[in-house]
Amino acid sequence: MNWRLQFRVSAGRHLFRSANFHGLVGWRNLWICPRQLHYRSSSALTACRNLVSMRPVFQAPNRMFLLQRPPETNTEKLAIISGERIQGVRPFSLSSTPMVFFGVGRGGNNGGKVKLTLKDVTELIQKKECYRIVVMAGAGLSTPSGIPDFRSPKSGLYDNVQQYNIPYPEAIFELSYFFQNPKPFYMLAKELYPGNYRPNYTHYFLRLLLDKGLLLRLYTQNIDGLERVAGIPPDKLVEAHGTFASATCTVCRRSYPGEDFRADVMADKIPQCPVCIGIIKPDIVFFGEELPHRFFLHVTDFPMADLLFVIGTSLEVEPFASLASAVHSSVPRLLINRDLVGPFAYRPQNTDVAELGDVVSGVEKVVALLGWEEELQELIKKETEKVKEPT
Repeated sequence: MNWRLQFRVSAGRHLFRSANFHGLVGWRNLWICPRQLHYRSSSALTACRNLVSMRPVFQAPNRMFLLQRPPETNTEKLAIISGERIQGVRPFSLSSTPMVFFGVGRGGNNGGKVKLTLKDVTELIQKKECYRIVVMAGAGLSTPSGIPDFRSPKSGLYDNVQQYNIPYPEAIFELSYFFQNPKPFYMLAKELYPGNYRPNYTHYFLRLLLDKGLLLRLYTQNIDGLERVAGIPPDKLVEAHGTFASATCTVCRRSYPGEDFRADVMADKIPQCPVCIGIIKPDIVFFGEELPHRFFLHVTDFPMADLLFVIGTSLEVEPFASLASAVHSSVPRLLINRDLVGPFAYRPQNTDVAELGDVVSGVEKVVALLGWEEELQELIKKETEKVKEPT
């Protein structure tokens, strides 16, 4: 093995094993000096230096990433955008990880190349120059199915929580409040439980990407399970914020199929473990909980990706939001969303394309440019007929 590659792998492995990032300062002479020889841009070198100066934002004693609450004020958002915490501590960004270990990430300005258009991106797909597509999806993927998102003014779930009788919106996804009063969460779970809604046009577009062998992985923030219903298999899916497909007892930690407790949830009952009578909680990730193990597939998926779709997400909840910056700077990123968000707003690249407005309308434009209208309609018709068939 080449000594440079061996050094990268060895040092990278030890960094990942570190319980927190306080100890990284002691690695400065061992890590930074040799690595400087291999960086080809000042932005990449800066990212490496920043990593050494980091302190842990994701305080996980067992070395796992935790779901972070989004910034609540403009000051906090500005601090994150500028890369500086108010206390002077730089927040850890997942985008820095592949940049340091593999020499990739959103650095530079695309070498002065002409800015891409939506047509350019679809032509890359048609020519099979992009065939390892990673998709990041948020609540906007499911709103056309009738499921409200969380943060839209007036219509979002967080603006309509009076019925749940909770002290503040995010409490419904906080463990401390759940153990105190689990009923509001199960009221929401009854609304979102799989089976109440059907996949929409955009879900089936992602399914068509899969059928054509173009989908490397779908990373979703959604907990409604509509990606599974649309036919995305579990091995192609990373449900970053959890799923109703399984559930765990909060006392004895036994695991159960989520469907076993559907009847209780629909009957406004709080599910209880048949063994220890503890509360059964669906495997939805609450604020401060560990993300699923499959989330760490991003370490290999994003460096491999040759096209990134970002669909229907505010890119406010970490660590999911940082993934948008984890692909190589030469990789096209297509945002289909109501607004400009995340790095598309504060650090745009020539390889970025933003199709703003209604998500379904944006996807329809992509499908039309690809010439896939008939295929997609046939798929939707076939899947719809499956649902209508008697069981």
